[in-house]
Amino acid sequence: MPPRPSSDTSRGKAASADVYASMRAAILEGDIAPGTRINIDGVARSLGVSQTPVREVLQRLEGDNLVVYNPGRGYSTTPLLGLPELRSLFEFRLLVEPWAARAAAVDRLANPAAALGKELAGFRETMKSAGDLRQDLVAHDTRFHDTILAASGNPVVRHAFAQTHCHLHTFRLYPADVDGAITVAEHTAVREAIAACDPEGAEAAMTTHIHNSFDRFAQAFRGELEPLADSGPPRKRIIT
Repeated sequence: MPPRPSSDTSRGKAASADVYASMRAAILEGDIAPGTRINIDGVARSLGVSQTPVREVLQRLEGDNLVVYNPGRGYSTTPLLGLPELRSLFEFRLLVEPWAARAAAVDRLANPAAALGKELAGFRETMKSAGDLRQDLVAHDTRFHDTILAASGNPVVRHAFAQTHCHLHTFRLYPADVDGAITVAEHTAVREAIAACDPEGAEAAMTTHIHNSFDRFAQAFRGELEPLADSGPPRKRIIT
């Protein structure tokens, strides 16, 4: 049996988890603006911890692509997605996620409908609170889509999708669907098609969800959307 962690180790892990949650929320909600240089000592003092968990968390946030390290300057928050990056991200999602939903619906043995239903039920309970749901919505969105990708049976695709951190960066860009109702309705349509082992329906529901998601987050660029109409046939799929 492995040795139990010491109380100091346990406290250190708890401190690191708290610092991560606090800093990630501050970045996603814009309290720490894009391009802001991170003062490690200042963060440590404001959160009442040592510099050690702050440094550990910054490395984790770098993995999330929420901060970047520059030699000689330290860590700073990454810029927001621009319109070309947002469009490219959703084009990638259109290539991957409708296929994953279809694959999940085809395999009756690995059908993730039960897990998806449990995830939706849990988030519906969370929605009953009167607080800010943005962090919970990001977490729900991430888990829901990852469950489908896991059920597709292709770990390479799942890993590639996870590396985009798309749910973190789109919600950081624009607080779309802040109460989660639209997302839950669209997720429910995807889940029901998968539960019915309807591959065409699952693919169509996921495609609709991704198109609608793009439209919601693209509101951050309301004054810049016109060029999308001239962006070429492959990219017109996103706005049709």
